[in-house]
Amino acid sequence: MPTPSAEAALKILRDPATFQWYVIPLLAIAFYVYAVETEKRNYNAILAGLAYWGMDWFNEIWNALFFHFSGTAPVWGAPGKTAFLILIGLNIEICFMFLLSGVVWVKMLPPDKTQKILGLPNRLAVAVGGSLFCVFVEMLLNAAGALTWDWSWWSIRAPWLIFLIGYLPFFLVSFWVYDMPSRKKQLAAVGAICGFDAVCLIVFGAVLGWI
Repeated sequence: MPTPSAEAALKILRDPATFQWYVIPLLAIAFYVYAVETEKRNYNAILAGLAYWGMDWFNEIWNALFFHFSGTAPVWGAPGKTAFLILIGLNIEICFMFLLSGVVWVKMLPPDKTQKILGLPNRLAVAVGGSLFCVFVEMLLNAAGALTWDWSWWSIRAPWLIFLIGYLPFFLVSFWVYDMPSRKKQLAAVGAICGFDAVCLIVFGAVLGWI
């Protein structure tokens, strides 16, 4: 039986009545950021940003599938106020945030890949630091009731899983794409990530109705 927070999320899942006009400025901001990077021909940042976004979609899909098969609760849910709840743990605001986050974080990478930060390779150091920051933000959102956790192994008492599964892969994959030596490899990687997400959304969402 679904938990109260899961029930609350299900009531607004993909309900167009929740739409708010601030979605349009968010869309414009996302377009602007990617347009600026395109103007600069900073395609590494664009593709890294899309890889980061695609990794979040992957997490959101398996989270929704977890709820489908458990019948109790997703690993994380987003039952709070939103302009549109896309999946049980993904609202439109989170979606736009992750679309921009990858671009933001690669701008913090030192140009020299061999440079070290606190004795660690800088890509790994930024990935760890960024993941820790994101876990902290999630804790604040959970404390505010905007993001719910119904399983003891995914909670403020066990933040390492949120760190290791919830965020670190986003950063590592995004930075990996950013540093790839050829555009062809970058496009193949991003295409594989986003293509896999699209297939999952079609199969598990549109066809089977599981998510």
